[in-house]
Amino acid sequence: MGKTKTADRFDSAGARRVMRKRDYLADFSGQMALGLMANLVGQLTYFYTDKVGLATMSVGVVMAISKVVDAVTDVIAGNIIDHAKGGDHKYNRWMGMLAVPAAVTVLLMFTVPIQAGQIPAVIYALITNLLLSAVLYTFIATPFSAIMVVRTRSLAERGSMGLIRAVGNYGAGMIIAILTVPVTSMLGGTQSAWIKYGVVLALAVLLLFGICWNNNRKAKYACDYQDDAAVEEEEEAPVPFKEAIVMLFRNKYWLIVLAFNLITAITSAVAASGGTYYCRWIFGDETLVGLIGTAGLLATVLGFALSQPIISKLGVKRTISVSLVGAALFAGIRCFMPTNFMLYVVTSLLGSFVQIPMMSLYGVLTAMTVDYNEWKYDRKMVAMSGGAIGFGNKVGNGLGALVLTIFLTIGGYDATLEVATTSMTWSIYAFSNFMPVIINLLMFFLFRGFDLEEKLPQMRQEVAARRAAGENGK
Repeated sequence: MGKTKTADRFDSAGARRVMRKRDYLADFSGQMALGLMANLVGQLTYFYTDKVGLATMSVGVVMAISKVVDAVTDVIAGNIIDHAKGGDHKYNRWMGMLAVPAAVTVLLMFTVPIQAGQIPAVIYALITNLLLSAVLYTFIATPFSAIMVVRTRSLAERGSMGLIRAVGNYGAGMIIAILTVPVTSMLGGTQSAWIKYGVVLALAVLLLFGICWNNNRKAKYACDYQDDAAVEEEEEAPVPFKEAIVMLFRNKYWLIVLAFNLITAITSAVAASGGTYYCRWIFGDETLVGLIGTAGLLATVLGFALSQPIISKLGVKRTISVSLVGAALFAGIRCFMPTNFMLYVVTSLLGSFVQIPMMSLYGVLTAMTVDYNEWKYDRKMVAMSGGAIGFGNKVGNGLGALVLTIFLTIGGYDATLEVATTSMTWSIYAFSNFMPVIINLLMFFLFRGFDLEEKLPQMRQEVAARRAAGENGK
């Protein structure tokens, strides 16, 4: 009964609805596991400098190298996955194969052997970062991103999947932001405390991946409904790597989303660790970051509750524009009163609130560029497109960590001091308040050229007409 009921549902554009409530729950679980891994990496700069004792600039170099390598593996992973056999269901297999190694590596991130000296510890940090991000995260996240495209052709369901994934990713970020410093401080605040915390995170990652993989291996995708004329039944022939790269760089919308992900990732990477530095050195208590994160739950819940109505009302492009301008405005207000705790909390919460609808659209934007590939080249290159866009995200994370440590180094950062020097204080103001204004305004102007939202319906009609003409000509 459930399958028949699902098969009979269509959205307003006539595309079949295939998603069930448990499918959205599985999507949420998978994205939350990935979010825990990604946001954990965001906390490592503070962990390495203040808890392990690695040199500040060494940490920046480690994070930058790992993310640049990570970005290259995104493109490679996309090509490998696109060339794999198994049709649309092949994308779920990678999560099942890599869930256990991912959980183990999460724990290993905290076991840095600082007692062996700076150089061995830095090498260990680099290797574990590469393993977690460049290998495990990439080969799980790239096919998981592709599932949104192949699972359903309904833009409405893709939008709902994007929202659910954004909730999962942001929820993971909130968990890391709220619990990490307070819990590890409660456990003693030492590296050993962080290792204990890592055990819990590793088990959570394993459980969440298991829920997602188990559901998706039994679920029906759009390709499973053979009576649906909109679904391409034959497996798409893989595109050679060099040819695929050339095609992607001729897709201006893909380039815009690539740059958008790159710049957004820089901001996110800085913010992930920047809040802890701000609370410790500007407000004098690092555990306040947990209090701010807890207060942010209200803005988060409200933001996600309103995301779908906002997106429906404004559309993709205007939603992103409003989010970017709003984030720049609230960061700008902080610049004038940087030591006011309440103002910091309020502007941070409002800045997060206005950006939540935009976060719900990342997967949708990627899916739109895949649809453009199909219109322009008759090739979707699903995993390759998502993996190459992930390239910008990963490079941005690496650059963000490097930018953060550069600011700290220029400010003469010294974790052993009791009170921040003037130069340390201004370096924290720079990456926490001034930089978000500049970056969000830059992204606003960048995204003005993204007009695919209006063109996509006509493009899909043309693709359907070409396919019908080809079938009639056989």
